This record gives sequence, structure tokens and C-alpha cells, in this order.
Amino acid sequence: MSQSSPHPHAQQFQVQHPAWALNATIYEVNIRQYTPEGTFRAFETHLPRLAAMGISIIWLMPVHPIGEQHRKGTLGSQYAVRDYFGVNPEFGTLADLCHLVAAAHALGLRVLLDWVANHTSWDNPLVTQHPDWYQHDAQGALVPPVADWHDVVAFDYGNPELRRYMTDALCYWVREADIDGYRCDVAALVPTDFWDEARPALEALKPVFMLAEWDELYPSGGLTWEEFNSDTHLLEQAFDMTFGLRLHYLLDTIAEGKASLSTLDEYRAAERAKYPPSVYLMNFTSNHDVNSWDGTEYERLGPLALPFAVLTVLLPGMPLVYSGQEAALKKRLDFFDKDPIAWQDFPLQDFYTRLLQLKRRHPALLNGDPESCFERLPGSDSLYAFRRHKNGAAVLCVINIAAETQDLPLPEAAAGTWHDVFSHDQLMFQAADTLPVPAHGWRVLEQV
Repeated sequence: MSQSSPHPHAQQFQVQHPAWALNATIYEVNIRQYTPEGTFRAFETHLPRLAAMGISIIWLMPVHPIGEQHRKGTLGSQYAVRDYFGVNPEFGTLADLCHLVAAAHALGLRVLLDWVANHTSWDNPLVTQHPDWYQHDAQGALVPPVADWHDVVAFDYGNPELRRYMTDALCYWVREADIDGYRCDVAALVPTDFWDEARPALEALKPVFMLAEWDELYPSGGLTWEEFNSDTHLLEQAFDMTFGLRLHYLLDTIAEGKASLSTLDEYRAAERAKYPPSVYLMNFTSNHDVNSWDGTEYERLGPLALPFAVLTVLLPGMPLVYSGQEAALKKRLDFFDKDPIAWQDFPLQDFYTRLLQLKRRHPALLNGDPESCFERLPGSDSLYAFRRHKNGAAVLCVINIAAETQDLPLPEAAAGTWHDVFSHDQLMFQAADTLPVPAHGWRVLEQV
């Protein structure tokens, strides 16, 4: 199915994306590790740099006080929430958070808070005030949502009072801090009808953007593409975007030599069969979970870390950059203790700026645009190449996973003048010309 073909179930998808999300890119901020101070105010000084890099949306990892009972590590998990209406003093005050949001807005940036609706810390006052809001085992004991998550206990969304409380808490931060939406932790572990009810309450305050940590496209339990659950419920009424987990795992598998580049075509076909073009999926090579538990992109992807970063920006979807990627961060950040990022004068700042600014300005690269066409270009087994075009404007992207230079045969549509986004060279192509792509490298061209 082409990018511009009508989708048979498009009417199911009723989410109206905010206008500012059309050319947006997203950046995840680990406040604890971002600066030696680990505070909102210290991070705020980086906002102009991120705006210049082409970032549109700032996603803050959870900002709430952290539980102490059964805490993991010295400082605990930011996902063990002790108070949904409080601010973690480790990071600063409510006034500091509001100042950060206002500073972001002044630069044209939007801010999402990370929201943990599925569970709380053991010492969240709700545990004793409303024990019926929680899940219990046959012996009446509180239970974690996942056995290894021993620092948290799971909510029971069968309780209407819990739903009202959580909706009020979500609305509070939009009103008090003027945030622009949420990244919702393990979103599918919370009933979808809760999210469907919460979104209109938020929209009554301002247009919001909702990101679900989930991927309905990712087959689990050994399912094949034909067998996996076709449900698309999270994206139909509640969420603007989910994680592109399937793409993330495919890139890891290709880098390991366990899958070919052509597997990306299977992924694209499954994505297009499942979702209309209006749906946003988030593409990434790293985030807080991947970095801390699976390894840096250099551990997992080796020499393909940067070529695959190029793919995550220029394939259809919204690209994510995680804290430290522009510093070529080559260590796993500690999750439960202080472990500041070594920025090293931002060696990949220019790399990401070229890609993200192209994504931001180019009409063929807009998010969720049914009029943008994606054309896969044939090449060798070592090359993945495509052209994205709309109304005569086009971008050509090719990556090379081989350890030697490869030549891409150019299609007739490539005849004409192109601008190389990285070298700034002007290139003139005729039909049947070839484009050399360096070993473990990439070429990104913008048609003039």
C-alpha cells in the first residue's frame, strides 16, 4: 500500500493532532543525569541549543516525588510515583518547572510530562487512603504489575473514583504548569477507555499531544505478521503516537546480522496495512530504557549507529533523540543513581541538526501526511534507499551497511539538481547515473 493510498479503516482513527505536531521531532530529557546539578534550572540552559538543533517537543521523564519503600538504588526509579500532585525536590520546585515550560514555549518548543498511570510507589498515600484502588492477590496483598517491579504496586481501574482522580491529576499539570501533553508509561496496561475519557478532559483545557509507550504493531509471543493482534485501539481516540518498537528491534537484529535490510520492507508493508498515514509512530535508536538496560546504540548497532539514526529521522514517523545522543554517549546511564552525561562539546550536534532541520522544513517529510509519497529504490543487499516526495519536492536517502563503498543506481526521477545535506555539494544527475555511498555511511540529498 503506498503512502497516499486510502486506508480501509481510516475512519476509526479520530484523534486530531495539534497543528504544531505536523513537522515535530521529540527529545527525551533525563533531568537527573543531564547536568551535574540534575535540576530543571540547569537543564533549562540547554533549551536554546535544542531548539537550534531542530527539536520541537521536549519530553521530561517523570518529575514527581519518588517512593522510598522498596526503593531501587540510592535515588530510586522516577517511575515509582509517591505524589501525582508534587514535584521531586531532587529536580527543583513547581515554580522551577513552570519557569522551564515558559522558557521552552518562548523558544517555540512544547513540553510533555512522563505520566505513570498504571502503578505507584508502595508509600504513595493512596495506598492507605484508598486501598480499593489497587490490585490484590488471593491473599489480599498488594501486587506489582510485573514481578521484577518490586518498588511499585498496580492500580485497579475498575474503580470509578480512581479514574476521576487520575483525570483530575492529568488536568492539574496542564492548568498549573501549562504543559502540552503526556508520554504515558506502559499505556496499554491501563484500560483504553480510561484514556479515551481523559483526552477530551485535557482537550477542554488546550490542544494536547499524547504519546503512548506501546507498539500495537509489534508481534509478541512468537506471532507472525499474519497472526498478530490487529487491534489499534490506543491510537483511535486517545493517543497521537505510539513507540515504533518493532522498527527499533528490527534495526538491532539487522545490525547483529540476523536479518536482512529487506526486512524493513516487510515492516513497512505491515505498518501501512495496519495504520492510515495519519497515524504517528515514533522512531528511535535509543531511549532511557534501551540505553540503561539493553546498551548504548554503539553497543547494539556498532558501526551502523549513525546510518540507522539517519533512517529513524527520514523514514515516515516522528524521530526521537535521547539525552546524550548528540554527545555520542557511549555508556549506559545508571537508572537509580546519579550518573551525569559527559557532553564532550556535543560532537554529534551538527549531525542531528542537519537531519532534524531537514525534517522540520521539508514538505515531503511532514508527520502523518497522506499526500507524501514513499518510494523504495532498488539497490544491493547492503543498501537501503528511498525517495520521499510531494508536489515536486523530494528527499533521497540511502544508507550502506557494508564495510566498503557501494553504488546506488539512480532512478529516472532522480535526474536533475540535488543538494547534499551533509557535504553541501550541488550534484547534477542524469538518468542511469549512480550515487556512491561510503562504507557504513549514508547520503541524504534534497532536490533543488
